[in-house]
Amino acid sequence: MTKETSSFTIVAKEPNTRARCGRLETGRGTIHTPVFMPVGTSGTVKTMTPDELRGLGVEMILCNAYHLYLRPGNKLVAELGGLHRFISWDGPILTDSGGYQVFSLGELCKVTDEGATFQSHLDGSYHFFSPESVIQIQEDLGADVIMSLDECIPYPSTAAATREALDRTIRWAERCRRAHSRSDQMLFGIIQGGFYSELRREAAARTIEMEFEGYALGGLSVGESQPMMLEVVEQVVPLIPEARPRYLMGVGMPEDLVESVMRGIDMFDCVIPTRHARTGWLFTSFGRIVIKNAQYAKDPSPIDPTCDCYTCRNFSRAYLRHLFMADEILALRLNTIHNLYYYLRLMEGMRRAILNGELTKFREEFYRVRGESRISS
Repeated sequence: MTKETSSFTIVAKEPNTRARCGRLETGRGTIHTPVFMPVGTSGTVKTMTPDELRGLGVEMILCNAYHLYLRPGNKLVAELGGLHRFISWDGPILTDSGGYQVFSLGELCKVTDEGATFQSHLDGSYHFFSPESVIQIQEDLGADVIMSLDECIPYPSTAAATREALDRTIRWAERCRRAHSRSDQMLFGIIQGGFYSELRREAAARTIEMEFEGYALGGLSVGESQPMMLEVVEQVVPLIPEARPRYLMGVGMPEDLVESVMRGIDMFDCVIPTRHARTGWLFTSFGRIVIKNAQYAKDPSPIDPTCDCYTCRNFSRAYLRHLFMADEILALRLNTIHNLYYYLRLMEGMRRAILNGELTKFREEFYRVRGESRISS
């Protein structure tokens, strides 16, 4: 199937690393990679308006097919003009297939080769996801990038269980490929295989044979250590065709982003910056601070003196702590603005460093200002 409205171009590569800058072209705009996509699970990045996201420089958001299928329903969204119109976001959208959410239901989910039967976390009603229905849901929503259905397994899992999930994921990917009919969407395949090197290699080879428009690494950020996660990235990235975007699903601590970009990842999503903002955990150039701590009660400083986001330009730590302790909604909004701004500037800094051939220097400075030792590549 020809994708006339989507393409990926590598703009620059970092010497002595696998890092690269690219442009992912869609019918609704260009995404500059490496990119971080804020998560708008149910059609909204929590506490933020679309205009505020645009003002921060967000180029692409992620929405979740599972949640939108359950509420308000993919058919309703389609009837109202598609997801972009429904949420008033005219930029690119990526939809996750919902596989992770379905399988995280545990005993409320039963998996067979045909698909997954599960109970809604909202009302206990029964539903069935097949590869074909998941593609239909995402076609109804009308996202620019959609994901194939994969089987997510817990960590740790045995080699036998990982093999079974890998084989099923491949069969489902083939069915997703056949079911996909919209030429204005990119369909990404998901590479599973757990933490078994031979299974990851096999999963990559079998998935790449299907010639998806991009490839995601799934089954990570499930409780493993960072070195384990990076080992999988290092193993799989060289197997993915250079001309295809590489997407690391659900990974999102700043250190993870820096290390994964060094290893050749192009796309990221994670709830960390927005979820942590709502719990008062704020990211800064020198590490993280918890704004509810008593030490900030009289602190006139901004969250980060080096940050020029709206929150840091206008409000003190003392005020932000006051808002948070008083359960004011504004606290969540201002914290989210700051955390998203931090993540977007981090990605922008890495893109600029790659273009200048200075990503290794950027990484060393990233750890130096935090007083941390850098992780060996």
